Amino acid sequence: MRHKSAIFAAKLKTYNTMQHHHSPADSATLHTHHDHHNHHGHHHHHHVDPTQMGTVYIVAIVINLLFVAAETVAGLIGHSMGLLSDAGHNLSDVFCLLLAMVALKLSQTHATKRFTYGYRKSSILISLLNAIILLVAVGGIVVESLRKISQPASVDGTLVTWTAAAAIVVNGFTAWMLSRRQHDINTRGAFLHMLADTLVSAAVVVSGIVITHTGWTLIDPIMGLVIAAVILVSTWQLLSESLRMSVDAVPEDIDPDAIVALMRQTDGVLDIHHLHIWPISTTETALTAHVVIADSSQLDSITHALKTLLAAQGIAHSTLELETPASHCDHHDC
Repeated sequence: MRHKSAIFAAKLKTYNTMQHHHSPADSATLHTHHDHHNHHGHHHHHHVDPTQMGTVYIVAIVINLLFVAAETVAGLIGHSMGLLSDAGHNLSDVFCLLLAMVALKLSQTHATKRFTYGYRKSSILISLLNAIILLVAVGGIVVESLRKISQPASVDGTLVTWTAAAAIVVNGFTAWMLSRRQHDINTRGAFLHMLADTLVSAAVVVSGIVITHTGWTLIDPIMGLVIAAVILVSTWQLLSESLRMSVDAVPEDIDPDAIVALMRQTDGVLDIHHLHIWPISTTETALTAHVVIADSSQLDSITHALKTLLAAQGIAHSTLELETPASHCDHHDC
């Protein structure tokens, strides 16, 4: 954005000293930048209710933390690797929920002179941290399951079955609460993991029934490995998306070519170039672009039409530099 500021300052100077030569084009550029800053200061995602989401996270954290304690005790009493591995993963889910709640709070912070977007970017870093925590949990489950295979122990099948059945209720209820509010990658990630936990708990129920009726205890560490595989698959997309967002890649749900095509269809727009799209946070996206227009007298209407169009595509923060064909800038340094 320093480069953009330099461009703005240079064009402001040109406008003040040479207004009679390039007044329409430069005036268009100045007006559009001013409009962006007003827009940036007042436009937010009002559909996200931080208080309501905070309550959902707190309820989910308390319920799951209590169940983790109960499941750990049951796993130790019943010598069940399946229960202990599931408890370990549920504990990591509690941390994920806690971090997601922190990310929600940070995403609502206001801009300062030093942090012009507030601390919204930290929500992306938190989603990356969540994915790393889950990968560590997978490693721990795999190591312990392999140890159980090499050193088998007796397992209380009935205890495993009933505890896992309770986990289905707890995880399922948490997933249901989150499913209605998937507004960003952190909440969506938490939902996917709780949904995976529900399915995993169902698998543990199956292992408990098998142990009770056949005495085949080897299925317990095998189910631990299955759990690790399920977690790894569900975590991989979260990890890859978080990595891309952390290096300012275009968000997955936005197609740059489609955005350019839509912008070019706007009345009065001749061309779009120097397009940049990046995530400000897990819920907000920004865009900068040069827009070549046919008539500078349509500046206000074109600016309004483009910003409305971009907002409808999920891009709430846009900086548009409008140009006429006579002042068209087609080189990198303009």
